[in-house]
Amino acid sequence: MTEDIETRHTNFDKSPASHRRSWHKDPLLILTIPAILAVDQLTKFVVTQSLGLGQSWPAEGFFRFTYGLNTGTAFGLLPNQTTLLIIASFVAIGFLVYFYRSHAMPSRLLRLAIGLQLGGAFGNLIDRLRSGAVVDFIDVGPWPIFNIADSSIVVGMAILITVLILGDIKQKEAPSDSTEAEPSGSQDDSE
Repeated sequence: MTEDIETRHTNFDKSPASHRRSWHKDPLLILTIPAILAVDQLTKFVVTQSLGLGQSWPAEGFFRFTYGLNTGTAFGLLPNQTTLLIIASFVAIGFLVYFYRSHAMPSRLLRLAIGLQLGGAFGNLIDRLRSGAVVDFIDVGPWPIFNIADSSIVVGMAILITVLILGDIKQKEAPSDSTEAEPSGSQDDSE
């Protein structure tokens, strides 16, 4: 009995920090961030070398590649606020790194979501630092023009929200530890 209490005590003392995965040793994160960043920067380079500003290929249609520059955020909000958006990007990247580090052994999907968001954030940050505007080129119907980095951030957010919601639902559905931890002989003591 004493041994069981000591085991529980030493297991209880283990902080989640001891189970954290180092970001630089996480192959999923290490592969996702540079892959998104490389595809984003490569596609932006191809667009800037192939199309004139405002030019579309094909000229008409529901789906086109249209070279545009965005000095604001998504949907053109906060135009010409480059300094503010650069600061916001650093804050968002810092928050994502903190979020990753604060979750002990995050799931693969959660790590993928964070990698997608970080890759996208770095991609757009590089554009803002280099030229003060983000290169956008994916033109779909009535939607504002966007890029690979934007898509990566949105998909990462969708995965993150889904994982957090499903994780919360699973926790609520799981039986509480207090009902499982009752020893079988406890009913005999009350009689």
